[in-house]
Amino acid sequence: MQRAIDTFYRILEMLLIFFLAAMAVMVFINVIMRYGFNSGLNISDELSRYFFVWLTFIGAVVTFREHSHVGVETLVMMFGRKGRIICMILSNIIIIAVAAIFFWGTWKQAPINASMAAPVTKLPMIWVYGIGFFTGAGVVLIALERLVRLLTGRVTEEEIAAFAGENMSLEHLSERA
Repeated sequence: MQRAIDTFYRILEMLLIFFLAAMAVMVFINVIMRYGFNSGLNISDELSRYFFVWLTFIGAVVTFREHSHVGVETLVMMFGRKGRIICMILSNIIIIAVAAIFFWGTWKQAPINASMAAPVTKLPMIWVYGIGFFTGAGVVLIALERLVRLLTGRVTEEEIAAFAGENMSLEHLSERA
């Protein structure tokens, strides 16, 4: 099962790479066309905006899985094991609540977005803003799994240390700076 989950996240990472590369290519071509030929591709402006939205929200799920979101590690480092676990439980409960509200808001907005079309591509806007379903559900599932492991005592010392910002390699620390 873990192998299938890891494969799923590798596919998501490849999708993120695709969106970023496609955005860069579309914007570069459009700049060349506008300054060099006094024309442009309207579709590239629109698609690059949508790719950025998808990149951000898919990236949020991948980043959450890797414990790479901004945290208040300075405060958590001052606590012992029990205090850190309590902080992890509270943090995951808050994350579940906020992500569930995000999912619910996307659900409530979906009929409006489904009835609207993008100006250039004529793509239904639910394809753009519907990514909130994926992000909300993905974050809730990850946080629920963490919460269950915390409450059943199956959390590892490495996870607790990572939550507190300890045991990070120099490479990982430099990525966060």
